[in-house]
Amino acid sequence: MDRVPGSVVIDRMREADVHAVVSIDASSLGSSAWDEAQLRGELDRSWAHLWVVREADAPIAFIATWHVADELHVLNIATTESHRRRGHARGLLRHALGFAVERKVRLVLLEVRRSNRAAIGLYRSFGFVAMGLRERYYSDDEDAVEMLLRLDDEGRPVPGADEVTLDEPIS
Repeated sequence: MDRVPGSVVIDRMREADVHAVVSIDASSLGSSAWDEAQLRGELDRSWAHLWVVREADAPIAFIATWHVADELHVLNIATTESHRRRGHARGLLRHALGFAVERKVRLVLLEVRRSNRAAIGLYRSFGFVAMGLRERYYSDDEDAVEMLLRLDDEGRPVPGADEVTLDEPIS
């Protein structure tokens, strides 16, 4: 377990966390990316790695990733509304990147809503760059920015530049 700001810890997601995580996901997106059965399926996949931030043993944030070969795909990261802007997402991302370094991951990939400036800023602070744009990616037709973090042989971020030019800047 890792500590994040305050009296909270990062721990592996458990079966008992599924209902709370689906609720966190739904409050973040307006509707959940997963239903409970799908999330339980993720817990059973050997390549899926999911962690939660716990406060008083209750999940208040989560990250879901897939580790495939030398890549880590960040599927989702979300925090309950009442606990946002406290460093929980940053702590989860730092934890997932530590996991990636331990497993000699070379590429960390994710998609983020083009309008989610806070998340884009968070990812950029870790060294992610914009590598593509998926038009109308989300169910509400919003575009997704594809972001990439390259890691060197020692697990350090490799500096890079955006590979796409967008109509509006994504800083």
